[in-house]
Amino acid sequence: MTYNLHVGIDYSGAETATSRLPALRVFAAGDAEPTPVTTPNAPAGERRNWSRKEIADWLVTQARSGTRFVAGIDHGFSFPITYFERYRLAAWPTFLDDFCEQWPTHRPHTYVDFIRDFNPTRVGTPDEYRLTERRAGSSRSVFRFDGHRATGKATHAGIPWLRSIRQEAGDLVHVWPFDGWDVPPDKSVLVEVDPVILRTQPTRRARAAARPDAYNTARWLAEAGRAGTLERYLAPPLTDDEKAVTRVEGWILGVT
Repeated sequence: MTYNLHVGIDYSGAETATSRLPALRVFAAGDAEPTPVTTPNAPAGERRNWSRKEIADWLVTQARSGTRFVAGIDHGFSFPITYFERYRLAAWPTFLDDFCEQWPTHRPHTYVDFIRDFNPTRVGTPDEYRLTERRAGSSRSVFRFDGHRATGKATHAGIPWLRSIRQEAGDLVHVWPFDGWDVPPDKSVLVEVDPVILRTQPTRRARAAARPDAYNTARWLAEAGRAGTLERYLAPPLTDDEKAVTRVEGWILGVT
């Protein structure tokens, strides 16, 4: 399985969807070392911070241009099945629509904390975990908003943009594993990553600590593609019952 571009994205749920944030970083690799991707429309020689909206728009543009990419994004793509059961959500696309109604973090001037403080009707608790998080031994519940390695804000800010990318790019982009465990050879793919998990893979240990997580993700994806091991990571050993759960919960690439 080969791609023209291997993309690593460090995510952030701070401020608004159009805020330019230093924590948002994008690196990409073709056949060479990953390099930082410059924000669109930046003046020559000037590097601007990304916004969440710009990242989503850039991925759609890449897909429409015919660039076949694999992009690893550092936020949760879905919620535990307990959340689906509690709010009677049958499938992931339904969840996306419902989430964007209840947590419209993609709208102008909207902060994740604004909605949290407004007492939303769709909530979870930090002791709820997805199967992939339990399998990884991770403390990164998507409902944990505060503390070291907490991903709650990034997840609640990023999920609406997955919906936007699917709507804008259509069949050009495959969101794994919700659109299927097998990625068609003519599509780009978005995958959820945890940089800490990728750093535990043998090829990452020696050099990961000194590099940005987005760089490490892009390089790991590129190396896995060249080594022919990416397909194995896209097909983790799961039972049929586990696969049924993960079709709504999602999976973190690299968890086995």
